[in-house]
Amino acid sequence: MKRKMPLSESVFLILVRISKGPIHGYGIISDVRSVTEGRVELSTGTLYGAISRMIDDGWIEKYQTKTESGRERKEYRITKKGIRILNSEMERIKSLIQIADFSWIKRQA
Repeated sequence: MKRKMPLSESVFLILVRISKGPIHGYGIISDVRSVTEGRVELSTGTLYGAISRMIDDGWIEKYQTKTESGRERKEYRITKKGIRILNSEMERIKSLIQIADFSWIKRQA
């Protein structure tokens, strides 16, 4: 099933974080909380639901890594399709910002 644009804020933030390099689920939750200064607090249900859909859509992929103690851990990385989706969403957001003529908004204040 194809996901529609625009991306939800949670999906956008998760995809942005995964685009910066492979990461495990708790790391995504922690990094999103940090970058949004606590404004966005991803629940595990939201995170893993979004991850499952993005894997199904081919935007990210899951792979196993080993920790220093030898335990296996799931990590996620972005695919070429995911990069295209993320770039498309960033362009959409940029165009919205350009449409909102900030000088006009300031004159109204």
